[in-house]
Amino acid sequence: MFTRLGQAELAELAAMFQLGTLAGVQAIAAGTINSNFEVATDRGRWFVRINEGKSEADVAYEAQLVTAFAAGGVVTPPPVRARDGRPYAALPGAAKWVSVFPWRPGHHLGPAEITPAIAGELGAALAQIHVLGLAQPASWRRRSIYDHDHLVARYAGFAGSSDPALARAIAVLGDELAVATAAAPARRAASHGIIHGDLFRDNVLWEGGRMVAILDFEQASGGSLAYDLAVCINDWCWTDAVRFDVVAALLAGYQRLRPLTDADRAALPIEVRAAAARFTITRITDVYLAKVDNPDRDFRAFLSRCDAWQGTALGQLRSLL
Repeated sequence: MFTRLGQAELAELAAMFQLGTLAGVQAIAAGTINSNFEVATDRGRWFVRINEGKSEADVAYEAQLVTAFAAGGVVTPPPVRARDGRPYAALPGAAKWVSVFPWRPGHHLGPAEITPAIAGELGAALAQIHVLGLAQPASWRRRSIYDHDHLVARYAGFAGSSDPALARAIAVLGDELAVATAAAPARRAASHGIIHGDLFRDNVLWEGGRMVAILDFEQASGGSLAYDLAVCINDWCWTDAVRFDVVAALLAGYQRLRPLTDADRAALPIEVRAAAARFTITRITDVYLAKVDNPDRDFRAFLSRCDAWQGTALGQLRSLL
């Protein structure tokens, strides 16, 4: 929790968004960026987010995108509009912005709970996002904050470290970034549109075996659709090693709605390596070097994915394409 709200402030926010009479509030001790609350009123339950460290333009962009996706049938709760018509509002007394969403009951799945059927449903949902994204104005494809140049700069910040715990990661990541640099033409040739950018298991809610909500479009941007698929493969299709039956189901579910192009197929083996390197780098900088006590964000988990893609796993992935 970065921002704590009292009853008076919460009642004021409830009035601003016309949520009803405040009945109860529960701070949500999850996430790494924002301050989040479950708010109950006489009109229902709501997810209230204090957007930390974001500009109004950032908050407006996400709201615009989520509204369009929800209208197009994506299972994502659209933002609630404030009394002034905007899908967000200023936090009284602070230079921060508040977003409110209808509450969606559900739970996250663990790695061992992912079945081929679940992976197929996820693949179809991601394809739906991509198809809708391709239909939006090209101006909506903002630059990703985690593009290749940004990751190279982050890596340079610790590449000279003498920390023995980072020695192997530094060597592996140097190789992976070099591969991504050399493969730039193939990466550019793949289909580009609007991507979620962070579609991990903890950004999807399930209830009764069905997907009920896709969350957290904060990192959405323009980008390679193959890269977005690669992010999912690296999280949803992995326990101690990559599960290729789950990968096959994910790809099949995706292609029911949006068949991959030849350029997408050529790029995907590159992008699974790039995505694994990205999350290794960001976990080193944001968790390990920042001394954040979060075992679920240990960089070694994604370093092991880098190792796997440098071995025989990449050939097995190509055989599915």
